[in-house]
Amino acid sequence: MADQSTKENKKEKAVGSDQENGEHGISRRRLLGTAGATGLALGAAGGATGYAVGSSDDSGSSSGASSPSPALTSVGADMAMFHGKHQPGITEGLQASGHLVAFDLAAGAGRTQAAALLRRWSDTAQRLMAGEAAAHDDTDVARDAGPSSLTVTFGFGYGFFARTGLEKQRPVALDPLPEFSSDHLDKARSNGDLWVQIGANDALVAFHALRAIQQDAGSAARVRWQMNGFNRSPGVTGRPMTARNLMGQMDGTRNPKPSEADFDKRIFVPASGEPSWMANGSYAVVRRIRMLLDDWEQLSVKQQEDVVGRKKSNGAPLSGGSETTAMDLEKVDANGDLVVPINAHSRITRPDENGGAAILRRPFSFHDGIGADGTPDAGLLFVCWQADPLRGFVPVQRKLDRGDALSQFIRHESSGLFAVPGGAGEGEYVGQRLLEG
Repeated sequence: MADQSTKENKKEKAVGSDQENGEHGISRRRLLGTAGATGLALGAAGGATGYAVGSSDDSGSSSGASSPSPALTSVGADMAMFHGKHQPGITEGLQASGHLVAFDLAAGAGRTQAAALLRRWSDTAQRLMAGEAAAHDDTDVARDAGPSSLTVTFGFGYGFFARTGLEKQRPVALDPLPEFSSDHLDKARSNGDLWVQIGANDALVAFHALRAIQQDAGSAARVRWQMNGFNRSPGVTGRPMTARNLMGQMDGTRNPKPSEADFDKRIFVPASGEPSWMANGSYAVVRRIRMLLDDWEQLSVKQQEDVVGRKKSNGAPLSGGSETTAMDLEKVDANGDLVVPINAHSRITRPDENGGAAILRRPFSFHDGIGADGTPDAGLLFVCWQADPLRGFVPVQRKLDRGDALSQFIRHESSGLFAVPGGAGEGEYVGQRLLEG
């Protein structure tokens, strides 16, 4: 568990008059006029503001920041782009509010119905991400808000291909994940034919998108499961810094970054990859990981740090330095004991300890209430991205299964693996190359 800019011509295209956006849509002119010049500048920076996501190191959700946090008045004006090489919601910074939802195709629904559904969903996502109203029966929930960095991402599960007669197009990388000893999976809250990830920096904007996507499903698909999550809101810290997960640990220090030379190779399917419809796409592993907080909070700070391998106060490795200092795995204390314990979570999950396996973590925290025994149902909606889960998530999780100190304080309660195709071009819908190829 564990840190894009928009083109000005596209930005201008999204800025329309009241008449262009309709009576039920947000007026871009009014929005940007209210935000002022500062809002315009930060809106142009888009998702790059506050970028940082987690890696195959550390202890939970991915977040943090490498750029100044936006002023609070600009949060609503920030806009991610729907069209592009990759789908939105993968490399953008963490959003404050999110929803994960899986659908199963209805009985009798096949390739034709699936194509029509993905066309509807893509149109709705494009509109809402631009701060406009949905095309039909908009609920007005987000009428007073801007785009708020909304992203909507679509993926296909293993069963989707049999339902649509596209078994020959099912990627080998989508084969079911192996079982792990830490799994306590609820099948009703796992997998699904279709998966949608929604994130925004405003809870009403995120809910508005969730409701629109559900309404668009109509009779073609039904909800299999749905989960709600949250992260730190933009602008709540005095300086850019890595966020904390619900265990209080700074989380996201070693996430792969797009600036790294091998980032695309690790995270995205190459343009020449197989199957061809997955070009520039990625694979999302989704896990609901419950944190046993009552047990965790009984530990002293020193004990918690030994479990993770990092200082709770600033995220620095126990071997010394600052948050970004390289971890010294061989350093010992006066008694000859390793400073970073052999079973520390951050040691076990390092890429150089797993044959170079790396994943891009971009999760949400969750809290779904308190049980009759007073135990919080809380933890991490873990979402990680990789070009191939058999070379990313699977080897890391197998290593964790063999002796991660954190494992006794968490429980994997649901799981899913989804093929997320590349981004849609202008005039296309997500998945069109699969469904019409």
